[in-house]
Amino acid sequence: MEQKLRNLTRQLISTQEDERREISRELHDGIVQKLVVINIELSALNAGRSAGTPIPKARVARIQRLVANVVKVAHRFARELRPAVLDDVGLIPALHAYSKGLAARKKLRIQLTAFDGIEALGTAKRTVLFRVAQEALTNVARHAHATKVGLSITKIPGAIRMDISDNGRSFRVGTALLAKNPKRLGLIGMKERVEMVGGRLSIVSAPGKGTTVRAEIPLEHGEKEK
Repeated sequence: MEQKLRNLTRQLISTQEDERREISRELHDGIVQKLVVINIELSALNAGRSAGTPIPKARVARIQRLVANVVKVAHRFARELRPAVLDDVGLIPALHAYSKGLAARKKLRIQLTAFDGIEALGTAKRTVLFRVAQEALTNVARHAHATKVGLSITKIPGAIRMDISDNGRSFRVGTALLAKNPKRLGLIGMKERVEMVGGRLSIVSAPGKGTTVRAEIPLEHGEKEK
């Protein structure tokens, strides 16, 4: 058990470093470089103004486009870390916004269906559902070579059920959960999140049928009434 915990700790540290590397790359390539270009453009405009040269409208428009692009990248980056809409508006709008952005970037068709009563869940449970959906959809985009994904949230007796199903390439769930597989931490993370709120997670993957990730989270008495 101690050896397993050490191995898992090493994998967690390695995953954290990978995530930090990705964040650093995103900040550098998506934001910092564009800000450098904007600064160069502004310096050139300022030099031209000092020399009495008219400021070309096309150059100003280019800077405005660069600024708009930086704002767009920063918003997407912030949404992926923790979407404000999840706290301000609710789970369904957050899932819709994330799915729409991912579908546009990865050329995926994502169909979302959910019932309004989901917003009666507590913050912790709604956050768990969002993170599981985020991880599952990211896995589909990266590994499944799918063309369409269905994300559904339904109410079943005493619980909420969320299914994320794709038509992509299947994988061996048991093999993916082996200690040496770097992808297992994402699957374990989903499972741990769901179990933290008293739920359960299952993954079914079969050739020709794609993969379905299912999370079931129990409803408390107050949540049922709402």
